[in-house]
Amino acid sequence: MTQATPKLSGNQKRKMKSAARLYAVQALFQMEHSGQTVDRVRREFLDHRFGATYEGDEMVDGDIDLFARVLDAAVNDQAPIDQATDRALVAKWPIARIDPTLRALFRAAGAEMRDERTPPKVVISEYVDVARAFFPEGKEPKFVNAVLDHMAREVRPEAF
Repeated sequence: MTQATPKLSGNQKRKMKSAARLYAVQALFQMEHSGQTVDRVRREFLDHRFGATYEGDEMVDGDIDLFARVLDAAVNDQAPIDQATDRALVAKWPIARIDPTLRALFRAAGAEMRDERTPPKVVISEYVDVARAFFPEGKEPKFVNAVLDHMAREVRPEAF
């Protein structure tokens, strides 16, 4: 007798996608900080972070497909994503001078924005929420919103 896979509600699917985005930003940050390969970091996240328990709190399982797509696209398309980010930033602040967490966030968001499966407004909203998770008291979420809005209008102008 086989066991049926439980059907996920729309809310559970959204939470898993949000978690995958947060994990993708963390993975990209870790790759830049440690010099580890995308394959090694992906394996670590899938084996040890998705659904793990930290200090008594269970982490949400992430959407594995979205996590992999964002991570792969951010790595494979890093140059054009960084160029689009640079164009969205003021001239005195190239991406190399941006906080490494924000740099990882812009790369993940830029990767997902280039994929036409998710509307740009959803990408912007989701990554502004990620920025709030990392910078709950700062101005960074507004900064992220402005940069991603500029990037989206360049990358996917038909969506506006």
